[in-house]
Amino acid sequence: MKRLLLLTFLSLFTAPGEAEDRIILRFLDAPDQGGAWKALIARFEAAHPGIRVELVEGPADTDAREDLYSLSLGAGDGAYDLVYMDVIWVPKFAAKGWLQSLDGRFPPAERERFLPGDIRGSTYDGKLYRVPLRADAGMLYYRTDLVKKSPETFEELTVAARALQKPPGLRGFVFQGRQYEGLVCAFLEVLWGHGGDVFDVKGEVILDRPEGVRALTWLSGTLKDIAPEGVATYQEEEARHAFQEGHAVFMRNWPYAWTLSQKEDSPVRGKVGICPMPHAPGCAGAAALGGWGFALAKGTRHPEEAWKFIAFATQPEQQKLLHERNGAIPTRHDLFQDPEI
Repeated sequence: MKRLLLLTFLSLFTAPGEAEDRIILRFLDAPDQGGAWKALIARFEAAHPGIRVELVEGPADTDAREDLYSLSLGAGDGAYDLVYMDVIWVPKFAAKGWLQSLDGRFPPAERERFLPGDIRGSTYDGKLYRVPLRADAGMLYYRTDLVKKSPETFEELTVAARALQKPPGLRGFVFQGRQYEGLVCAFLEVLWGHGGDVFDVKGEVILDRPEGVRALTWLSGTLKDIAPEGVATYQEEEARHAFQEGHAVFMRNWPYAWTLSQKEDSPVRGKVGICPMPHAPGCAGAAALGGWGFALAKGTRHPEEAWKFIAFATQPEQQKLLHERNGAIPTRHDLFQDPEI
């Protein structure tokens, strides 16, 4: 009886692909809000009847998903064949040996079809580990029914936000203020917009120079002036909800928020504008590079099938689907000429 119970228990943990005829591929991402993944996977499975793809819907928190991937890949448990990863994870995951190099599968001629920044962000130590699927860049959202002209400088943003806000129901500015990589991106945009940087050409840290001090002074000063105190706990979704529900005049966020703000049930539908991040006088605005793409897990038992899915998912038709359903910005040059995008 004990032996029978043990065999029954072990059968619950059959490796992917052993429980049925079709091979099963798995990857982890945030909840599929727009249904794009479901539609994309259905297209792939119709074209590849012998392969099944499972999206494991994890938390919306990017850091939490990174932790889940890290635990799985570090343990070598084979839970994920595909790694749907943020651009900032590439060096860490590649350095730990968790990913397979794609140099032999993704030739230079094909890479030229993608945005160069996304290709550079997918490369570590001279090898390419990720195929970009979704591009990202920080931008400023504003209420077109309240703002007559989009601000070009930080001072213009502050003045407009201060004049238009009506606390506590309507605040001037929301952004990603929690202590995580989203805050780093938001601060870097303010830093670059003030003409500063983290390192100089020699690799020396220059954060404490006047430009860096002015950038940090401005961003931290928003908490006592135009941003709610709670912004120190905000990630992307908290900022989006505050703005989309009509509680903020300006918002720093990624492009995905545009599609969601234009849904039929959005209180600000038709009242949202976007523009580059502001800058200090005499400087230029800047955006942090975000973006997501697929990598092959080192421990996958089905590398050929997993690569078929990566190649399929990153084709123009699928990138267009992700844009229409989930607001994802394409990574292929030619799609920026598509009038529907």
